[in-house]
Amino acid sequence: MRVSLAHPRELGAPELNRWRTLQEAHAGFDNPFLSPEFTLTVGELRDLVRVAVIYDGADIVGFFPFERHPLGIGKPVAAGLTDAQGLVHAKDVEIDPHRLLRLCGLSVYEFDHLVAGQPMLAARHETHPSPIIDLRDGYETYTAFLREHSGKTYKTTLAKQRKLERDAGRIRHDYATSDVEPLHTLIGWKAEQYRRTGRTDRFAHRWIVELVERLQATDTEHFAGVLDMVYAGDVPIAGHFGLRTRTTLVGWFPAYDTAYAKYSPGLIHHLAMAERAAESGIQVIDMGRGQKEYKDKLKNGEYEVAEGRVATVRPAAGVHWLMRVPVRKTRATVLANPVLHRTADRVLKTFGRLRTALQS
Repeated sequence: MRVSLAHPRELGAPELNRWRTLQEAHAGFDNPFLSPEFTLTVGELRDLVRVAVIYDGADIVGFFPFERHPLGIGKPVAAGLTDAQGLVHAKDVEIDPHRLLRLCGLSVYEFDHLVAGQPMLAARHETHPSPIIDLRDGYETYTAFLREHSGKTYKTTLAKQRKLERDAGRIRHDYATSDVEPLHTLIGWKAEQYRRTGRTDRFAHRWIVELVERLQATDTEHFAGVLDMVYAGDVPIAGHFGLRTRTTLVGWFPAYDTAYAKYSPGLIHHLAMAERAAESGIQVIDMGRGQKEYKDKLKNGEYEVAEGRVATVRPAAGVHWLMRVPVRKTRATVLANPVLHRTADRVLKTFGRLRTALQS
């Protein structure tokens, strides 16, 4: 195994075409966060992004995109934002993860959404479900599943949509729009949601706003940013920005106007999005790891992602363990326990309300 390190902008057309070929050859890599376009765009905004091009002889057999942080700490590209992480590699290729880290100048590689079948999968890791909307048999089959398994939710959502139309105007859905104005409306809703629920406002970081803007402007056969919005009359009420490959759409930033909360606009939007996505050739909507009530109501399948780290025998790896692993294990314990999770969520929301009141 030989490795050549490059900044994403240094990759040429042969490397990028090989990356896409390897990605499309393996169903487990069919996720836009693993696409070269995503790494290229993040690399335009964050100079710490690197790509390890992995060779077997003269042949390129894999790509390992990562961020190199101080002390040789490796993280996925756009760490904290992505729901699929890892290498894109040829089938049956043997890659020694510890040797790969050394060749990349890394002490540790930390992940929390590593996709299945990865050489980076350490002996000690935790797995988590990542719920999906499976549209491979069509939208009608999906809604038949909802009627059977989430019948009350499905019927109630349709009833609320009819009431919303009576109260506020005809429901209109713009799918895959390139208009920037609704994107900024969505970002405003999402930023307010982060503050309201006590979470860190990701959009307080200018580079993330610019990343989303650049991705929305990207539209190719293999990869695109997808913004869709639901309107009642001429008023936007809910929307989502995500990314797609040819056949997979990832859920990334869904949000809605809380003034319409009683109509369940998020569920109305997701059903509309699933219908239009299926019409455009999307077979799977990956809603991402995380326990959310709306995901439980909408899912008809799930993938599995892993959380953990791969480490070399270096002092920096020991420092990283002390700083990160106990915190990660505590967080995993809270998320796995419904009572602890609800309690933590209430505390965060209370903090969010206090923070909003103080800022006002």
